[in-house]
Amino acid sequence: MGQKIHPTGFRLAVTRNWASRWYAGNGNFADMLNEDLKARTYLKTKLKNASVGRIVIERPAKNARFTIYSSRPGVVIGKKGEDIEVLKSALGKIMGVPVHVNIEEIRKPEIDSQLIADSIAQQLEKRIMFRRAMKRAMQNAMRLGALGIKIMSSGRLNGIEIARTEWYREGRVPLHTLRADIDYGTSEASTTYGIIGVKVWVYKGDRSATGEAPVIDTPPDEKKPRGPRREDGKPAGRPRPAGAGGARRAAKPAEKAGE
Repeated sequence: MGQKIHPTGFRLAVTRNWASRWYAGNGNFADMLNEDLKARTYLKTKLKNASVGRIVIERPAKNARFTIYSSRPGVVIGKKGEDIEVLKSALGKIMGVPVHVNIEEIRKPEIDSQLIADSIAQQLEKRIMFRRAMKRAMQNAMRLGALGIKIMSSGRLNGIEIARTEWYREGRVPLHTLRADIDYGTSEASTTYGIIGVKVWVYKGDRSATGEAPVIDTPPDEKKPRGPRREDGKPAGRPRPAGAGGARRAAKPAEKAGE
């Protein structure tokens, strides 16, 4: 079941929270949901080059608050805040209420699943080999602390006649474990041969009982033991191996002294 279901929906109210947080009665739910979808479509088109990872929408007391997570907040804000004012006015027309926009920076875009998927899709549109793009993204994610990553691409890869699916995985990606912090993202690449879909799963560790994000430590195998130190505080030198060569080198000064 964990292999097929959406990883975020599977973990809602356990280790994940909703992307739209508001309450509506039976009569207003459809209209408010439609407004959310229109706003997300507008932001996805407007901020295509701003590296937006996710968007959280909240509706407190006849207002709307958008929190945009981006690895390039300067592109979203614009020169002297001009672009963000344009966003506020456009979103206000869509939502029909006053809108507040908050920008949050993504510190490590290399381990954000949505940004990884968007990056691979952009490379595929530039006719870069899909294997090279996928493996490069996996190496960057593992280097910056991800415990596991899985990337899947589907479509007419490299322009072949019959569509196929290829995926690569490195590390652990426990999709059945509810407490596992699995970040999931999808994207599409529009090529001359058709659309190629990209899916990314990133495993960042297990969340605690309070829902706190995992802290990635250095594996014990990578911690090297500290060598002996001399009395003056400097590290001790490498001991010379005892053997026939060492004995001959020690004997030569004695022969010269005897002469």
